[in-house]
Amino acid sequence: MGAVTIFVTAFTCVMVWRTSNTDALAYLIPAIFGEAATATGFYYSKAKTENRIKLRRQYGDLVDKEE
Repeated sequence: MGAVTIFVTAFTCVMVWRTSNTDALAYLIPAIFGEAATATGFYYSKAKTENRIKLRRQYGDLVDKEE
């Protein structure tokens, strides 16, 4: 997670504790999961591309023909 996400989460938790109002969590929780899903999707896409490059170097063009 990014530093901004950690800061916003900590700030929200402190304000929820001080005000005893949990309405902010209705916005924070989906935002955190949205960011995590985007980062995870990007990571898997990048890893898939890197693996194709590695396999192509090792086995040649046979990797693309099997798909």
